[in-house]
Amino acid sequence: MSSKLLRGTFILTLGTIISKILGVFYVIPFDAIIGGSGPEALYQFGYVPYNIFISISTAGVPLAVAKYVAKYNALEEYAVSRKLFRSSMYLMIVTGIAGFLVMYVFAPYFTDLAMAGKQEAQVFSKADVTVVIRAVSFALIIIPVMSLIRGFFQGHQSMGPSAVSQVVEQVVRILFMLIGAYVILHILHGSIVSAISAATFAAFVGGMASLFVLIWYWFKRKPHLDRLLEQDKGTMHVSIPTLYKEIILSALPFVFVGIANSLYQMVDQLTVKRGMEAVGLGKMWQTQLGMLNFQSHKLVIIPVSLATAFSMTLVPMITEAFAKRERDMLVRSVDQTLQVLLFITVPAALGMSLLAKPIFAIFYNTDNAVSVSVLMHYAPVAILFSLYSVTAAIMQGINEQRWTILSLLVGLLLKLSLNIPLIKMFGILGAVYATAIGYTASILISFIVIKLFAAYPYRAVIRRTILILIFNAVMLAVTGAVYKGLTLVLSPSSRWQALLIVTICAAAGAVVYAYLGLKSKLADKLFGVRIQRVKARLHMR
Repeated sequence: MSSKLLRGTFILTLGTIISKILGVFYVIPFDAIIGGSGPEALYQFGYVPYNIFISISTAGVPLAVAKYVAKYNALEEYAVSRKLFRSSMYLMIVTGIAGFLVMYVFAPYFTDLAMAGKQEAQVFSKADVTVVIRAVSFALIIIPVMSLIRGFFQGHQSMGPSAVSQVVEQVVRILFMLIGAYVILHILHGSIVSAISAATFAAFVGGMASLFVLIWYWFKRKPHLDRLLEQDKGTMHVSIPTLYKEIILSALPFVFVGIANSLYQMVDQLTVKRGMEAVGLGKMWQTQLGMLNFQSHKLVIIPVSLATAFSMTLVPMITEAFAKRERDMLVRSVDQTLQVLLFITVPAALGMSLLAKPIFAIFYNTDNAVSVSVLMHYAPVAILFSLYSVTAAIMQGINEQRWTILSLLVGLLLKLSLNIPLIKMFGILGAVYATAIGYTASILISFIVIKLFAAYPYRAVIRRTILILIFNAVMLAVTGAVYKGLTLVLSPSSRWQALLIVTICAAAGAVVYAYLGLKSKLADKLFGVRIQRVKARLHMR
């Protein structure tokens, strides 16, 4: 189980990280093409409602299908899995088209929600935002079907198709976005709104490319999938209404998990303007919102890639263990997931916080004090994003998904209640603090539920978390000393010198952290045989 979990997670992590890295590095040329955080805020105005709509249109069905395909495959009822996939495909086609029509037609109303207030404090008009929202809405036609096919493969614990299609989708999307924006602005001399609209329409183009890849995998794997049907026990005859009932009841919590981050960003869109106007900073709200929800968020989301991959791998595996009543397997999977997640995510997030100034200079060629401060405070929140994603997946696997909705609603209520008061006190950083408080509350609820319903023992995780935090303290002390020394001869405000600073500091931190992990044998316990081979090559015991 551990080997299968790590292998599946590694494949998805690799695909997700490549996709996220591409999704971060494209902002360097994109920022140069469109120029600054103001236009990027316009881009984000389109993407936040799109992310919510895409989660509603898919309704969590792809992950629910992964869960139930794994369940029926574990029972050797392969025909039921195929029937589930076919019926879900029709559902995704309908909901995708419906989602597109609603988002396109009602775009002006979504714009009013985000842009309510004084027009003179706004860089872009409501008509501009409406155009961008409509441009991105076309992707809703494609993405639900594409996501469903990924879910079907994941249910068979085949992570390759998802990983490859993710990378292809991102590459095609970014190429279309950059080329489209450049051609419109610098060759056709069009408007910034047209350029941003082309950039958001790229989601549809990338989705088409990903769908073609998945269809190719389907025909390639179909002989194997058909052979599984020949091994079908045929003892279960599940009706279509029963299948839909299972999918819908399981899918709803996935919807909330999928849109959690977008809902938090939507709260920012609805409240940042009001909070900043209250303290006389109304003219800066769009620019600073772009710094938070576009520039910093793009960077912060990279460490969360591991959690995303673990979540997609974990749900079908825990579901299988739960269906077979193999509690030891379930506990080992949860134990390994939480510990590996913390071992990797914590140093990545804290290191990003420490090196916020040169990192921002690399990607955005600026050392704006507010931008750097936002990233410095926002980066550690990546740990909370990761823990929320994984604990929600665990609750799905043990069929306690109802608590997923409750935990999210509690977190969102705290975010909504605290956002404006904290923005009044701390400026845009108040939005970061409110997000951290909301996610912390959701995670604590999840931990309690997992303890009560899975009887999961936290002792090992707590002990190793303390050890991981000690290692991180040592790593940060060394990295901080190296960083201070380098800034005596290099400027963290210069893009290329900042790149050199980050490379050297990251290498120093990684060496210290790896040494501590290997020497303490913590890495052996988390990664098993693979790490022991590395230690043998390094002549470490």
